[in-house]
Amino acid sequence: MDDPYQNNLNQQGETYPTYTEETYPFQTDYPPQEEDAASDATEGHDEEDQMYEGEYQGIPHPDEIKEARRAARREARMKARMAAEAEEETLPEQYETIMEDCGHGRFQWTLFIVLGLALMADGVECFVVGFALPSAEKDMCLSNADKGMLGLIVYVGMMIGAVVWGGLADKLGRRQCLLYALAINCIFSFLSCFAQSYGFFIFFRLCSGIGIGGSIPVVYTYYSEFLHMDKRGEHLSWLCLFWMLGGLYASFTAWGIIPHYGWGFSMETEFQFHSWRVFVLVCFLPSVAALAGLVFMPESPRFLLETARHDEAWMILRQVHDTNWRAKGEPERVFQVSQIKTPFTQDDEFIEIQSETGTAFQRFTVRQMTLVKQVMKNIMSLAAPELRLHGLFIAIVWFTMAFSYYGLGVWFPDQIKYLQYEDYESNIKLFHREKVERFHFNFTLQNQVHKEGEYIHDRFINIEIRNVKFEDSLFENCYFEDIKSTETFFENCTLKNTVFYNTDLWEDSKFIDCRLENTTFLHPKKGCHLNFQEENDILIYLVSFLGSLSVIPGNIIAGLLMDKIGRIKIIGGSMLASAGCTFFLFLCFSQGAVITFQCLFFAAGAAAWNGIEVITVELYPASKRATAFGVLNGICKLAAIISCFIFGKFIGITKIIPIILSFSALVCGGLLAFKLPETREVILK
Repeated sequence: MDDPYQNNLNQQGETYPTYTEETYPFQTDYPPQEEDAASDATEGHDEEDQMYEGEYQGIPHPDEIKEARRAARREARMKARMAAEAEEETLPEQYETIMEDCGHGRFQWTLFIVLGLALMADGVECFVVGFALPSAEKDMCLSNADKGMLGLIVYVGMMIGAVVWGGLADKLGRRQCLLYALAINCIFSFLSCFAQSYGFFIFFRLCSGIGIGGSIPVVYTYYSEFLHMDKRGEHLSWLCLFWMLGGLYASFTAWGIIPHYGWGFSMETEFQFHSWRVFVLVCFLPSVAALAGLVFMPESPRFLLETARHDEAWMILRQVHDTNWRAKGEPERVFQVSQIKTPFTQDDEFIEIQSETGTAFQRFTVRQMTLVKQVMKNIMSLAAPELRLHGLFIAIVWFTMAFSYYGLGVWFPDQIKYLQYEDYESNIKLFHREKVERFHFNFTLQNQVHKEGEYIHDRFINIEIRNVKFEDSLFENCYFEDIKSTETFFENCTLKNTVFYNTDLWEDSKFIDCRLENTTFLHPKKGCHLNFQEENDILIYLVSFLGSLSVIPGNIIAGLLMDKIGRIKIIGGSMLASAGCTFFLFLCFSQGAVITFQCLFFAAGAAAWNGIEVITVELYPASKRATAFGVLNGICKLAAIISCFIFGKFIGITKIIPIILSFSALVCGGLLAFKLPETREVILK
């Protein structure tokens, strides 16, 4: 009988001895021979060359089992990673296909109007304080420092709001964050109308700015995710028109409301509600309208897919599909998408795990702290290697464009005011050593300087005194009653036996180094006098109105050419054209010339703004889109704060420095824009 354990040759070709049942009894349950019983022929072999004992019965080695398990786990992880990468690669293409199938129609146009009102509210916010300030500074008796702070505080609030709401929109949702932002803007804009003190007014305007600061980054992100590639550039450009409409709305309402002093009421002297407050109240109406319309709009399905809310996204996409095709007369078309790729997110799962334990307050704290960490992590991720270079370039473009646009936007009206002031100063009437006795002044005194005069037994009753200065003069036995003054001062004067009754000539502010002998102030007026004829020059409203109106051609050109010649050429060409317009400002020696070149500058720069906002949406992936837009818009507002401060310092001193700064910034930004990638035919990541 053949021995089943007989091996003819080992690995080295040597013959093994043959064992029979007599010499080596055969037992089926007996283990193989021990190592010390092995043949001398195998002595000296390595353990790796020896055969595992259980292999005779087909039992694998334990090390092989462990290695096989490790290999299986590695293969599973590799497959999971490849599947995740495949989902990330195919989700943008699939979403683009779905949006093309949904079409562009009634749903997008409805959302266009609602989000346009939110942008309009942002545009109004940029103008409202500037228009109300000339009246508010008189109503609340603001110093020059207070006026400067009030002018900048809105931009500070908008800078904070842009970063905060942009970051939250990538974690809480586009629609939800926009609702919160608009609600905050509405509440604090309304409260600011009734604030009687400077402290409360500036606080309410700061909070209002924080609210409306989220509109631009969230609106563009939100709307872009309902557009397919062929429509994206054009319709985002049309959306920019609403910001211009906000400027027109603010200019028109300021022109029609503020000069009408009677459009208000007062409760004695403690509570004043003048016409400029009516204007502030009217200016928050676009935000209210946007908030009301947004209630009926759905969340962005692209955001829902990013947060693994597949069913909600599918329902909204079907709603968009059905709304558009029913409006086009094809209600029979069926939404055929049954499955959408959904990326896995660990952040949301982490929140849920952490919120399952502890008290309600602890769960709330964990959620909020986790949300803050996620937002900060998302902001830090903008510096990732694949985003760093293009992010730096687009940030510089944002900064340079905003620096020039907002800086010159403040410089133009201030320059016009300065030219008016120069013209006014050239017509000052000088009275030297005049002596007036027992005269009744019943007419307006305006733009005069009286030096070393004498006024004996004179009466000043129910008149206005505008820009009048008395120097080294004597007032004896005079009587002042019902006086309204603007920029009127007494310097180094002597007043004897003089009575001031119901006037706004205050002892502590209107009289500089004066000697008062037996002089009384009876029933002085509280608050500052509002001179609407002087402080609300219609020309200033006209300047802002024409500046906003001049943006229309640039917006139209950008909308028509955005998808034809590309974003980069629009941005670079528009910024370089704006730089060319700044050189004409050297020729501005009259008010008409300033207005003309202001319109040219704004018209040339409008297309650049459109291109910058479109390319910002397209450069970043969905999980970072609103965050990146918010950070860049915050940089924009920072540039506005810096430029407004710098340019304002040179009014009346020189116009060379503002022009050179604007030109340099625009050329730098325009040339750098050509280094950005073209995103005209890029699917949103």
